[in-house]
Amino acid sequence: MYTPPVGFHFKVEVLGLPRAVDDDVRFTEVSGLSFELTTEEVPEGGENRFIQRYPVRVKYPDLVLKRGLLKSSAIWDWTRDSIENLDIRPCNVDVKLLNEEHQPLITWHLVGAWPVKWAVTDLNASNNAVVVETLQLAYQYFTVDKS
Repeated sequence: MYTPPVGFHFKVEVLGLPRAVDDDVRFTEVSGLSFELTTEEVPEGGENRFIQRYPVRVKYPDLVLKRGLLKSSAIWDWTRDSIENLDIRPCNVDVKLLNEEHQPLITWHLVGAWPVKWAVTDLNASNNAVVVETLQLAYQYFTVDKS
């Protein structure tokens, strides 16, 4: 009997960046792994009741990564250079869903990713919560490798 994999055991690797600490791959949340086919609507000539829809291209939303704030990170350095200095160096990113032995079940290979936004949660003296940083990446497309 097939049991679907759990969605809480994963890691994210930005390929091509030095990894000084293992914490750089530990994110608590990943969203935006999807794609959709955009369409163009063309009114039917002489027939007002119908609109023809034609496929145009595939659209990929931004990937959103969340984790506890790190004081030192190669991903932070890459993000800061890209956004503040416009030194945009696209990197490939692997999002790996892992099994019980920490081996990849499914890997999403994102091609040509670059940071477009970085944010940190609000600081609040009356709240006892971890500070979370959010990184938003644009990318060209992804492929899927199912092990």
